[in-house]
Amino acid sequence: MTIIAPTADARLRRYRLAPVSDRLWRVVDAAGRVIGHVARTGDEAASRYRARRFRASAGAFVEVGEFWRLEDAVAALHDSR
Repeated sequence: MTIIAPTADARLRRYRLAPVSDRLWRVVDAAGRVIGHVARTGDEAASRYRARRFRASAGAFVEVGEFWRLEDAVAALHDSR
């Protein structure tokens, strides 16, 4: 599991990234609940990170946004709770 960088926003340090594939991670909170997924898009030179959250009311994943930094994608999932 990947830990958010210690220099990141303090509210993000309690989240962990569980790899699903080389381009997709589950974002897991301190209690072990999955709060969403972050997918890397683009190539190595121009990677972007797309955040998606599962909404039971929609019965599907809902796009939260696309970001230049992984930490920003996790922050968007945090803020969408």
